[in-house]
Amino acid sequence: MPSASAIRIQIEAALAARIPRALTPAPTLIRPVASTGIASVDGLLNGGLPVGAISEMVGLECSGRTSLALSFLARITQAGCVCTWIDTCDELDPESAAAAGVDLSRLLWVRCGVVAQPARQSQAGPLPEKCFQPPEVKKGLHGGGCGAHPRAEVKGLSEAVSQLLHNEAIAARCAEPQRRSNRQQQIQAYDSASPAPQRKMRSPRAHPLMRMEQAVRVTDLLLQAGGFAAVVLDMASIAPEHAIRVPLATWFRYRAAAERTRASLLLLTQHPCAKSSAELLLRFEAGVPCSGETTIFTGIEHRVAVERRRFAGDTSNVISIRKPPQREKGAAWRSQATWAGAR
Repeated sequence: MPSASAIRIQIEAALAARIPRALTPAPTLIRPVASTGIASVDGLLNGGLPVGAISEMVGLECSGRTSLALSFLARITQAGCVCTWIDTCDELDPESAAAAGVDLSRLLWVRCGVVAQPARQSQAGPLPEKCFQPPEVKKGLHGGGCGAHPRAEVKGLSEAVSQLLHNEAIAARCAEPQRRSNRQQQIQAYDSASPAPQRKMRSPRAHPLMRMEQAVRVTDLLLQAGGFAAVVLDMASIAPEHAIRVPLATWFRYRAAAERTRASLLLLTQHPCAKSSAELLLRFEAGVPCSGETTIFTGIEHRVAVERRRFAGDTSNVISIRKPPQREKGAAWRSQATWAGAR
């Protein structure tokens, strides 16, 4: 009678064309890591962030998410690789990125929700000569001055100012009496009076869901195309009730594309969104100002903790009877202001 191992080998050989390794579990995959440039965080993560996987960074504003992401991109761009930063809310500061060591020539910055203003068409040909000739002198109340009564000159001023300030919520009116009304009624009246192309240009900034949809599509396109060592999807300023609307199938597709192209996908959010598709979940605490000086702001002290990690990195199959020592799950570092200088 054949043994169980022989039967298992026969079944796997028969199902190899349809189900490879039907009865044998896949080995635990330990991914390579890339250094973040911060020694305490690298020690916590056993070398750095995983390559070819999703690393989710969750925390409030000023908690250190952007600082850690910029430090990670600085190490990658200095090594000669190309990265991309998908800015959902258009809040990335290139000067801060350059101060952190990021090579901007190797960084693709995608600004979502930014609509280019159409250029004004200039008149064809030179201006007519009558535009440079002074008007005729008229005698009147001005004692031989040029122009009519001041009240007549102000009649068309409000329309001209409203055309210049078409991007403002309420067009300014000059030299005319104003009726007191509710500000919301003025905004609705101006929006209804505005032409359709202007309302379409303002809609991407008015609705965060449209910016988030654009960022999701751009991220999918760049991951599928490949060629980027790191992709940062910055959704830090998107409210959690909007960020959780991204389907789980999207994160699973990102995970498969990142594993295929060997790209490190960094997701900056306020609430966990990727769920089981994320290889690593880091929880950032609120930053605390440095207490070295009392009158000058010099930096912020950050703290991060590992909330979930798919593979801890232990490849040994031996299970000890004794309880192993628990590893530290948190790390702290300090981000220094540019004007503070080297210390």
